[in-house]
Amino acid sequence: MERLRAIERHLLPLVLATTAFGLAVPEVGQALSRAITPLLAILMLCVALTFDVAALRAVLRRPGVQALATGLVYGPMSVTGFILGRLVFGQGPLGLGITLVGVLPTDVSSPLLVWIARGNVAMATVLNAVNTALAPFLVPALFLLLTGIDLEVPVGALVGELALTVLAPTAVGVALRSRWPRRIEPFEPALSAGSSLAYLALLLAVIGPNAGAILGAPIQVLLVAAAALALNATGYLLALAARPLLSRRGDRIAMLFTVSKKEFSIAAFVVFASGLPPEVALPAVVYAVVQMLTSPAVAAAIARQA
Repeated sequence: MERLRAIERHLLPLVLATTAFGLAVPEVGQALSRAITPLLAILMLCVALTFDVAALRAVLRRPGVQALATGLVYGPMSVTGFILGRLVFGQGPLGLGITLVGVLPTDVSSPLLVWIARGNVAMATVLNAVNTALAPFLVPALFLLLTGIDLEVPVGALVGELALTVLAPTAVGVALRSRWPRRIEPFEPALSAGSSLAYLALLLAVIGPNAGAILGAPIQVLLVAAAALALNATGYLLALAARPLLSRRGDRIAMLFTVSKKEFSIAAFVVFASGLPPEVALPAVVYAVVQMLTSPAVAAAIARQA
């Protein structure tokens, strides 16, 4: 069973290989793109099976950490996205796209990276759920404040997505772990492998439908990737700056991936519903690839230190 942890330990080279495969054979990713919701649900279920109700209660008794995370995710990250978009692309669609990435909530896969880095997975899960629940209200408000453009946010669709990908699998996983902790614990290597494979499948699902756009305009995509990498690095730096406010190592790791990762799938919902040019969604796709490359590297480095 322990041999299954090899997938987690070698996640970065697997991500690099998956990226190359997704660009070379986009049909696989195109097929997987129709299964993003179940893949996210599987990932969250595997992660939620690693902590119980007691861990969840301990997190809920510390609302200050949640307030800090929400403030960083929707505050300086939003402003940074707006500044980067204007500096690199001006007021065009790609500039709006970088701004949109900045105002997005935490990526659903963040608890997996916290688990790999040996952080507080329960904390990361709660931070992720709350920030995503606030997205239908904060994303359009912040985007309007920064750009003057009023977004049409499909609240019902986003709430349904949250329920299917975060709330339901988390509730099931925590309930099962609390009921049968000793039976589930030996299967943690399998849970690690399952969530890592779901992560790789999600990467394919992002790259496949967008492989033509990525390969068709390499210079433009490289500029978007540079802006995305700058925003991603800002998330890490903001979380590191907040370290003095967090006394526990596990909480600092949870904050690191909560602030730096962005939920790319919401961008497609918003762009389509608002009638914005399709190019506005491209930076979110590029950011997804960038964070899926940087996060395993950072998580592995932290795990080695532990």
